[in-house]
Amino acid sequence: MIVPIPITEKLFAPYGTLIACAGGDARRINGGLCTRWHDRCRPDVDGAVSVSLFDAEPRSLPYTLDLIERHPKGSQAFLPMTEHPFLVIVADGPDATPKAFVTAPHQGIQFHRGTWHGVLTPLHSPGLFAVIDREQTADNLEEHHYATPWIIGS
Repeated sequence: MIVPIPITEKLFAPYGTLIACAGGDARRINGGLCTRWHDRCRPDVDGAVSVSLFDAEPRSLPYTLDLIERHPKGSQAFLPMTEHPFLVIVADGPDATPKAFVTAPHQGIQFHRGTWHGVLTPLHSPGLFAVIDREQTADNLEEHHYATPWIIGS
């Protein structure tokens, strides 16, 4: 069983970038009525960048991980549109043991281009996310189905 741990910038760095409204370059705009956390991530894609909305069904722990995927032609960012944490699963390859993280409230992530990862896995309803990735998806998805699923538990 793989036990998910709290995600940190250092632990997640080999796989991507954390995106949060805390620390870093923040400035007041719009007459002082809005705080802008500037340049939280930079999409890395071949071709056009797209912003989509996903509404994923919440999962619970223990979670059965039977599929990972990667996008060789672009990064992929998941920005939760609620305060709820979500499960983030990564792997160094299809034959490596996956790692599981849980985000903090209001925290998003961006996977580096080519990073093997689990599917979008909210732990609470609603599972509404903004997703920033490559506009053309047809040739930008590789999937690996595990012969023996992994169990992600607490």
